[in-house]
Order: sequence, then C-alpha cells, then structure tokens
Amino acid sequence: MMERVLEPEVMDDPEQVMAYAQADFEEENQGFVNQFFTLYPDLENPHIVDLGCGPGDIPLRVARRHTTCRVTGIDASQPMINHAEETIQKAGFHDRVQFLCQRFQDLNLSFPADAIISNSLVHHVPNPLRFWYSLKTLLKPGSPVLVMDLLRPESREAAQAIVDERAADEPERLRHDFFHSLLAALTEDEVAAQLAELNLSRLLVDVPDDRHWIVYGRVY
Repeated sequence: MMERVLEPEVMDDPEQVMAYAQADFEEENQGFVNQFFTLYPDLENPHIVDLGCGPGDIPLRVARRHTTCRVTGIDASQPMINHAEETIQKAGFHDRVQFLCQRFQDLNLSFPADAIISNSLVHHVPNPLRFWYSLKTLLKPGSPVLVMDLLRPESREAAQAIVDERAADEPERLRHDFFHSLLAALTEDEVAAQLAELNLSRLLVDVPDDRHWIVYGRVY
C-alpha cells in the first residue's frame, strides 16, 4: 500500500477557492446531505456544525433540507469563508447559517453541537487523531455524526487512473488537487484504528464506492 503523502492543511489560494466554488459537486454534496438526514430523520431544531465547510455549499443544502436547523460552518481558509458568506447571503439563509474562520483544533463552541458533519476535511489533517478527538469534545453525548472523505488508492498509478476516470473533463487545477488529495487520504483500516484508539469504536466505518469512506453513528 502506498504511504500517505500530506498536502497543505488549508486551502487559501484564491484561484483554488474559485475553482472549487465553481465546480459541480451537486451529486456528491446533495447525496451526503440526503444520507445524513436519512440516517438521522428525527432531529428537532438541531445546531449542526460542518467541519471544513469550504465555499458553503453543504451548509446551504442542509439549511434547505431541514427548515428548523441552525448550521455553523467552520473552515481555516478566509477566502473559503468569504465565498461561503456571500453564497448564504445571496440565498437568503443568513439567519440560520453562520461561518467561522477557524482551525477545528482551536474551536470552542458556546454550547455543544447537536450534530457534526464533515466532507473532505480529514485528508488535509496531518494528524487525524486530532479530528476524531474534536468530535468527542464538540458534541453533546449521544449526538450523531457523518464524516466522508477520500479513500487512498494502492499506488500513484491507481490514483491517476481514478482522476482520469472521474475528472476527465474538469479544469486542470481540480484534477491536480484531486490527485494529491487521493495521495493524502486515509485507508479504511487506518480510520478504524484511529476510532479504536479514541474509544469511538461504536461509530461505523463503510466504503460506499471505490474512492470514499464514511463514518457514522452517535458519539457517547
């Protein structure tokens, strides 16, 4: 198995931010939101925290899907947060969705979150144990989580093949970042070992396709 190759922890290049903001992640992002509410259909007036919210697409989709939720999006990139705030203002959801430009490692909430979601943050984190520890400290006991990220291929050649198959028509910047994100991703076994180390083994690990893993369940 190929060793993990880290990439920058924060995406703060304005060109990179614009490329992601303009990219079509409709299927993946809406699927992620739909899966969260399918797993946890009975949330009442929840405060949902999105770790690594990027340009704000997922918080907006969450607010549209659940009409009484509040969402706080967290991202360490100020350009990402600027774009997210603009997106929410234009959509008219600024009363229920807010953003904080902050590293999740330094985050302190006034009140514990009712749920945490995160899509494609973990592969940016040099020490993922810090991410899983944050889940434990930021949530009310018994609260649900849904985390999704990329699955590291066995080789650079396999990573390039995934990029060529899944992102053939995307801009070169996105193809470049996709390839390096695959190299920085975790394996299913690594994720399971990290959860076990932090006594989060009640959470379930699944591999829904050839390039993603998900973790879901309730944190006690």
